[in-house]
Amino acid sequence: MSVVGRSVPAVAYDEDLAERIRDVLLGEPELGEQKMFGGLAFLLGGNMAVCASREGGILVRIDPAEREHLLATTAAFPMVMGGRTMKGFLRVEPDDLRTEEQLAAWVERGRSYARRLPAK
Repeated sequence: MSVVGRSVPAVAYDEDLAERIRDVLLGEPELGEQKMFGGLAFLLGGNMAVCASREGGILVRIDPAEREHLLATTAAFPMVMGGRTMKGFLRVEPDDLRTEEQLAAWVERGRSYARRLPAK
Protein backbone atom coordinates (compact mmCIF):
# COMPACT_ATOMS: atom_id res chain seq x y z
CA MET A 1 0.00 0.00 0.00
CA SER A 2 1.26 3.53 -0.65
CA VAL A 3 0.06 6.95 0.34
CA VAL A 4 1.13 9.94 -1.76
CA GLY A 5 4.46 8.45 -2.73
CA ARG A 6 5.14 6.94 0.69
CA SER A 7 5.13 3.23 1.37
CA VAL A 8 2.95 2.26 4.32
CA PRO A 9 3.46 -1.11 5.98
CA ALA A 10 0.54 -3.55 5.86
CA VAL A 11 0.94 -4.24 9.60
CA ALA A 12 0.83 -1.63 12.31
CA TYR A 13 4.41 -2.27 13.48
CA ASP A 14 7.44 -4.43 12.68
CA GLU A 15 6.60 -7.82 14.20
CA ASP A 16 10.21 -9.02 13.94
CA LEU A 17 11.38 -5.97 15.88
CA ALA A 18 8.69 -6.59 18.51
CA GLU A 19 9.97 -10.16 18.88
CA ARG A 20 13.53 -8.90 19.28
CA ILE A 21 12.34 -6.52 22.03
CA ARG A 22 10.56 -9.44 23.75
CA ASP A 23 13.82 -11.38 23.68
CA VAL A 24 15.67 -8.51 25.38
CA LEU A 25 12.97 -8.20 28.06
CA LEU A 26 12.60 -11.95 28.58
CA GLY A 27 12.13 -12.77 32.26
CA GLU A 28 11.36 -9.18 33.24
CA PRO A 29 8.78 -9.17 36.06
CA GLU A 30 5.50 -7.31 35.50
CA LEU A 31 6.07 -7.17 31.72
CA GLY A 32 3.00 -6.31 29.69
CA GLU A 33 2.23 -5.51 26.09
CA GLN A 34 -0.34 -3.04 24.85
CA LYS A 35 -1.19 -1.48 21.52
CA MET A 36 -0.22 2.16 21.90
CA PHE A 37 0.77 5.04 19.62
CA GLY A 38 -0.25 2.82 16.68
CA GLY A 39 2.45 0.30 17.62
CA LEU A 40 3.11 -2.29 20.29
CA ALA A 41 4.28 -0.96 23.64
CA PHE A 42 6.15 -2.96 26.25
CA LEU A 43 5.22 -1.94 29.78
CA LEU A 44 6.94 -2.59 33.10
CA GLY A 45 4.74 -2.18 36.14
CA GLY A 46 2.22 -0.51 33.84
CA ASN A 47 4.70 2.10 32.56
CA MET A 48 5.76 2.12 28.93
CA ALA A 49 9.46 1.37 28.49
CA VAL A 50 9.72 0.96 24.72
CA CYS A 51 7.36 0.68 21.76
CA ALA A 52 7.74 -0.94 18.35
CA SER A 53 6.52 2.02 16.29
CA ARG A 54 4.08 1.91 13.40
CA GLU A 55 6.48 4.23 11.58
CA GLY A 56 9.34 1.79 11.96
CA GLY A 57 11.98 1.73 14.66
CA ILE A 58 11.14 2.29 18.29
CA LEU A 59 9.92 4.87 20.74
CA VAL A 60 11.93 4.85 23.95
CA ARG A 61 10.86 6.24 27.32
CA ILE A 62 13.68 8.29 28.81
CA ASP A 63 14.41 10.50 31.77
CA PRO A 64 13.58 13.99 30.44
CA ALA A 65 16.72 15.27 32.23
CA GLU A 66 18.83 13.09 29.89
CA ARG A 67 17.03 14.15 26.70
CA GLU A 68 19.41 16.84 25.45
CA HIS A 69 22.47 14.70 26.14
CA LEU A 70 20.96 11.73 24.25
CA LEU A 71 19.93 13.94 21.33
CA ALA A 72 23.47 15.31 21.11
CA THR A 73 25.30 11.98 21.48
CA THR A 74 23.10 9.43 19.68
CA ALA A 75 21.19 9.09 16.41
CA ALA A 76 17.85 9.35 18.26
CA PHE A 77 15.55 12.25 17.57
CA PRO A 78 12.54 13.82 19.32
CA MET A 79 9.21 12.06 19.35
CA VAL A 80 6.51 14.35 18.01
CA MET A 81 2.86 13.46 18.39
CA GLY A 82 0.02 15.62 17.17
CA GLY A 83 2.49 18.45 16.54
CA ARG A 84 3.70 18.30 20.14
CA THR A 85 7.20 17.20 21.17
CA MET A 86 7.09 14.52 23.84
CA LYS A 87 9.93 15.39 26.24
CA GLY A 88 10.12 11.96 27.89
CA PHE A 89 10.38 9.94 24.69
CA LEU A 90 12.82 9.57 21.80
CA ARG A 91 12.47 7.90 18.40
CA VAL A 92 15.16 5.56 17.09
CA GLU A 93 15.18 4.53 13.43
CA PRO A 94 15.49 0.90 12.25
CA ASP A 95 18.98 1.51 10.82
CA ASP A 96 20.16 2.30 14.35
CA LEU A 97 18.73 -0.97 15.71
CA ARG A 98 20.30 -3.48 13.34
CA THR A 99 22.45 -5.27 15.91
CA GLU A 100 21.26 -6.89 19.11
CA GLU A 101 23.68 -4.64 21.03
CA GLN A 102 22.14 -1.49 19.54
CA LEU A 103 18.61 -2.62 20.34
CA ALA A 104 19.52 -3.85 23.83
CA ALA A 105 21.12 -0.51 24.73
CA TRP A 106 17.94 1.41 23.85
CA VAL A 107 15.64 -1.13 25.50
CA GLU A 108 17.77 -0.91 28.64
CA ARG A 109 17.38 2.90 28.69
CA GLY A 110 13.61 2.51 28.51
CA ARG A 111 13.59 -0.33 31.03
CA SER A 112 15.74 1.59 33.50
CA TYR A 113 13.54 4.68 33.42
CA ALA A 114 10.22 2.78 33.50
CA ARG A 115 11.43 0.87 36.57
CA ARG A 116 12.07 4.16 38.41
CA LEU A 117 8.44 5.24 37.98
CA PRO A 118 5.71 4.26 40.43
CA ALA A 119 3.82 1.14 39.30
CA LYS A 120 0.35 1.77 37.92
